[in-house]
Amino acid sequence: MLAPMSTWDPALYQDKHAFVWQYGRDLIGLLAPRSGERILDVGCGPGQLTAQIAAAGAEVTGIDSSPAMIAEARKNYPELRFELTDAGRMAYDRQFHAVFSNAALHWVRDAEAAAAGMARALEPGGRLVVELGGKGNVQQLRDAISRALETFHLPIPESPWFYPVIGEYAAMLERHGLAVNYAALFDRPTPLAGGLGDWIAMFGGHFLAAVRPEQRESFVRQVEEYAGPALWRDGKWFADYRRLRITAARY
Repeated sequence: MLAPMSTWDPALYQDKHAFVWQYGRDLIGLLAPRSGERILDVGCGPGQLTAQIAAAGAEVTGIDSSPAMIAEARKNYPELRFELTDAGRMAYDRQFHAVFSNAALHWVRDAEAAAAGMARALEPGGRLVVELGGKGNVQQLRDAISRALETFHLPIPESPWFYPVIGEYAAMLERHGLAVNYAALFDRPTPLAGGLGDWIAMFGGHFLAAVRPEQRESFVRQVEEYAGPALWRDGKWFADYRRLRITAARY
């Protein structure tokens, strides 16, 4: 299942965090969708990348575990198919020519179940194209948030994310019948249109759970103080993203 979030806010996601799906356009190039193909988009969010895959003529099913995101996707693209489904509990069986996922699988607590489900969803010879947070993703930002929690004498919660190295994730896919043919772990420093406060509000609800509402503004200022030397440059905030990109084929 997905790691718990206090809420997913589609409006904030689309307004301040469009970079998540915009970077995914490059991933669609690796997918190379073709007319008539059946493709599964795992963790589709508000549906922008699902729609771009469909524009190639593919028959796409977008899934997400967030009711708010699925509702937004259906509103944005009523002509496409979206299903409320947890990536760790997929029940598809050899239904797709390809499985695609951008910036979603690091939220899945049971990564093994997700890998098994994606493999099972593919017909023999079908391809997998995914990108997720890799080892070290937003490490400097997480360290700044943890230091701020300590300063406020608040507990540091367990991370909800799964950030694997290449070998760990490739081996997992191989265990479920997927032959990995490309893997890369790379840095992608990413400017944040809404600053650190909006990033924490969007993706860090687990960090904010113990912070009282009246403390949150000063808490974010404290995070900024700790993160500034590493993540503030050229007049803007950056997130120290590190991405793991893998393609594979079903045996």
